Amino acid sequence: MKTLGHWLASPWRRSVAAVIAGALPVLAYPAPSLWWCAYVALVPWILLMRTAPTGKRAAYDGWCGGFGFMLAMHHWLLPFLHVFTFVLAALLGALWALWGWLVHRLLAGVPSRRRIAAALVVLPSGWLAVELVRSWQGLGGPWGMLGSSQWQVEPALRLASVGGVWLLSFLLVAVNVAVAVLVAVRQARLPAVAGLVATAAATSAAWSLSPRPDVDGQVRIAVVQPGVIDGPSHRLAREEQLTRRLAGQDVDLIVWGESSVGFDLGDRPDLARRLADLSRATDAGILVNVDARRSDKPGIYKSSVLVGPDGLTGERYDKMRLVPFGEYVPARSLLGWATSVGKAAGEDRMRGSQPVVMNVGDSLRVGPMVCFETAFPDMTRHLTREGVDVLIGQSSTSTFQQSWAPEQHASLAALRAAETGRPMVHATLTGVSAVYGPSGQRVGSWLGTDASATQVYDVPLAHGTTPYVRFGDWTVHAAMLILAAWAAGEGVRTLRLRRPAPEPPVPPARTVRESPARPGR
Repeated sequence: MKTLGHWLASPWRRSVAAVIAGALPVLAYPAPSLWWCAYVALVPWILLMRTAPTGKRAAYDGWCGGFGFMLAMHHWLLPFLHVFTFVLAALLGALWALWGWLVHRLLAGVPSRRRIAAALVVLPSGWLAVELVRSWQGLGGPWGMLGSSQWQVEPALRLASVGGVWLLSFLLVAVNVAVAVLVAVRQARLPAVAGLVATAAATSAAWSLSPRPDVDGQVRIAVVQPGVIDGPSHRLAREEQLTRRLAGQDVDLIVWGESSVGFDLGDRPDLARRLADLSRATDAGILVNVDARRSDKPGIYKSSVLVGPDGLTGERYDKMRLVPFGEYVPARSLLGWATSVGKAAGEDRMRGSQPVVMNVGDSLRVGPMVCFETAFPDMTRHLTREGVDVLIGQSSTSTFQQSWAPEQHASLAALRAAETGRPMVHATLTGVSAVYGPSGQRVGSWLGTDASATQVYDVPLAHGTTPYVRFGDWTVHAAMLILAAWAAGEGVRTLRLRRPAPEPPVPPARTVRESPARPGR
C-alpha cells in the first residue's frame, strides 16, 4: 500500500489512474455486457478519491474519472467527431468533480458511522444529480446511465418498473460505496455490511411488491433491416424486396428503420404509391421513416410516417430531440468548426413539436420515436400515459457498425419496456434490431449488424400502469431532497463550529462593604 501511495503521489500518475478507474464501469454495458461489474466497478475510483490529499484534489480525480467514463462510453464517436470527442468528454467529465469532493468529504480518513450512513445515501444522490444534468438533450442525452447496464437482469428490470433506470443507478452506487468502505475502512465494516443488507432488503421488498404486467393479447410485427447499402434509391429497392417476402405471413404492422426513405413522400407521389402497393400486398400498415427536405414547410425533418393500402394515412411524427452534432450543431456560430474536423451536421435538422400516438387498424396504438429518443425514459412514459399498446424506436447506427454502439442502443429498449409495462420494437437500418416484451424480456432473436433480412415477432401485449409511469421520476426527486438536507445539515454544522465560544462569566467587583460595585458611583 505504501508503494502504491508513493506511486500515486505524482499528480500525473494519479490523473491517469483516475481516468482508467472512471472507464471501468463501461465493461458492464454492451458489447462486453459484464453486467455484474457494475456492482464493484466504481470501487477503485471511490478509493482513489477517498485517499486524495485534499478535497480539491479529490474533485480533480472526479473530473478525470468522469472524463475516462465519458470517453470510454462514447469512444465510437471518434471517427465521427475526431478531436471534439475529447473536448466533449472533458466538458461532461467535469460534472463528476463535485461528486469527487463529496466522496472525499464523507469517506476520507476513518469516517464515523454517521458519515458512512450519510455516504450510503448522499453519494448515490450526487451520482443521480450528475446523470440528471448530463441527460439533458443538449448535452447528449441519458446515454450510458449506470442503471442501464442491467438491461438483461430480470430482477433489475422489475425494479425499473418501480423507479425507472434512476432507481437502478441509485442502488448500484450505494452498493459500490458499501463495498469500498468494506474494503478500505476496517473499523467501519459493520456499518458497511449493514448498508449492504439494508440495500438488499429494500431491493427485495420492491422486487416482490412491484406489480407484474398482465399479458392480455398479442400482435405480429415485422422488422425490415436492409443492411449497409449506399444511396437512398438502392436502399429503398432492398427494403421493398424484403417487405414483399412478408406477404401471407399475417402481420399487423411492418416497421422500417430510421432514414429508410430518403425522399419526401408528399413531393413524390410515385413513391407513396409504391409503398401503398406494398401495404396491400402484405395486408399490413408500413411505418417508414423519412429523412428529407419537406415540400410543405422549410427544412429537413426526420419523420415516422404510416402508410396503408390507400397511401399515406396522415399519421406522422416529426423527431423532437435531435442528436447534438449529428443532426444539429449547438451554438453553430461558436462550434461550427466541428464540421471541418468531423462528420458533424452541415445543416441543422428541424424539430417536431409533440409526440404522436398512431392508430394502426382498428385496435392497435403505437408510439414512434426516432434514434436516440429511445434513451429518454420520460418520452416512453408520456406515450404510455397517452395509451399506446406498443412503443417503437426507429434507428440507424450505420456509421458505427464496428463498435459497441448498435448493441448499446438496442439494449435501451429493454429498460423502456420494463419501465412502462409496454412492449418495445427497436427497428434499425443496419442492426442491431430487437424486440422486448412488457417486462423487458427479449422476444425472438436479434438481427445483428451483419443481417439484411426481415424478422416477424409475436409481440405480447399488456396493459395496466407501472409505479414508474404513475409516479414518474420520484427517485430523482428523493435524491435532490437528500442532497438539500445534507447540505443544510453541513451548513448548520459549519456555523456551529465557527461560532465563538461564550466567555466565562466574570464575578462582579465588590466594595469594601462587600456589596457589588455600581459603575459610575
